[in-house]
Amino acid sequence: MAFIFLRILILLKHLIVLYICLRDQKVMDIAQIILEIENYISSIPGMKNGYKPILQLSPKAKLLIIGQAPGRKAQESGIPWNDRSGDTLRSWLNLSREVFYNKDKIAIMPIGFYYTGVNKHGGDNPPDINCAKLWHQSLIDQMPNIELTILIGSYAQNYYLKRRIKNTMRDTIQAWKDYLPEYLVLPHPSWRNNAWIKKNKWFNEELLPEVNKIVGKVLT
Repeated sequence: MAFIFLRILILLKHLIVLYICLRDQKVMDIAQIILEIENYISSIPGMKNGYKPILQLSPKAKLLIIGQAPGRKAQESGIPWNDRSGDTLRSWLNLSREVFYNKDKIAIMPIGFYYTGVNKHGGDNPPDINCAKLWHQSLIDQMPNIELTILIGSYAQNYYLKRRIKNTMRDTIQAWKDYLPEYLVLPHPSWRNNAWIKKNKWFNEELLPEVNKIVGKVLT
């Protein structure tokens, strides 16, 4: 009984923090917003102590990358895309780690700001959509120099493209020109998409060279 009561108290604390975040949305700078996000994450029932939002932000950034959520390695290191998927993404974009992690050039802001664990099938749980709903626009407002936003994977594309998204990932990625100049769409660079990329040879042969040109132009 005591354990159940404790769990209820923890859940109530999280709900109160979520309510306060929704009620008190106001103009804040990046540091203030991150502090609010940290309070939100720490209030989540069962959350590991010390979990921080995995973000890379600067008012000077010109390119914004929005993926789904950090993986376990990224969460543990505190560095976004610090895993094999990140290596693949950097190769797609033709960017060195030095440039990729220069926050004055590239901002990184996923749909969910922290690692949500794995499901029973071994895949990552969905990102916490509350992070995007509560703080994305406030953070974007703090980065007035963003020229291009790269939407990586279905969660980011569904959230931002809404009714403009196509029936399948293949159709959405093939229609990449439809979303320019605001957005550039890419599949998630997970090994789970290797078969899709191998099957759709146009992705490497036709799309990535264009992606490199567009990203290079933004960052020059």
